[in-house]
Amino acid sequence: MNEVNSLDPWEKHAQWWQEGFTEGADEEYTEQILPLASALLEGYNEVLDLGAGEGQISRLLATQGSQVVGVDPSNAQMSEAQRRGGSPTYLRSLADGLPFADQSFDAVVACLVFEHILSVDEAITEVARVLRPGGRFLFFLNHPLIQTPDSGWVDDQIMEPPEQYWRIGAYLGESIEMEEVDKDVFLPYVHRPLSRYVNALAEAGLMLQRMHEPAPPEGFLRRVGQYGSAAAIPRLLVLVTERTDSV
Repeated sequence: MNEVNSLDPWEKHAQWWQEGFTEGADEEYTEQILPLASALLEGYNEVLDLGAGEGQISRLLATQGSQVVGVDPSNAQMSEAQRRGGSPTYLRSLADGLPFADQSFDAVVACLVFEHILSVDEAITEVARVLRPGGRFLFFLNHPLIQTPDSGWVDDQIMEPPEQYWRIGAYLGESIEMEEVDKDVFLPYVHRPLSRYVNALAEAGLMLQRMHEPAPPEGFLRRVGQYGSAAAIPRLLVLVTERTDSV
């Protein structure tokens, strides 16, 4: 894999993220991601939000009684998290070198973060280290089928009758791409097949308990109404894992 400096673009485009994806601005968060995080982490006392950004998941979990620490390498994100307030504590940190003692947390959540982490094995090992035995790691990913390079909608008007379908690119390869996610906004994305994540989790002692592939939420489907098949193609993958005693 080619190395990409994944931090500077996030510093540069932090405000773009904050304005477009937080405080109710994005229906996939409001209708799907935030409710799932709330339900799957309810009752966990001490929670680490890994790659917390400006803290919307940290604040949500704090409102339901968790003591939350949010970490992110971006100064722009952590500064905004502090400004928006609430009870979570925020620290700057990379995922592969967490500044916490072993077994510090009951749960860890990483929401759409590992697609941007180069040191995936080291980061997953750190998650396992700071979790207590029996602790939960809630792992949100853009679905690897969606994130595969050169994937996308095909509107084939040559076929009779015309067809619309989702083309999957080189799924089994592992690659890093600088993607233009909005006009003049380039961010690094790492594509890995699902097996790469599941095997790394297992090697770290994080055993898969449940896997969720929810259908896209109604708000998103209204935006892409021209693609009738969108409701049958998952955009989100959620892995619910538990730390074993053997770590």
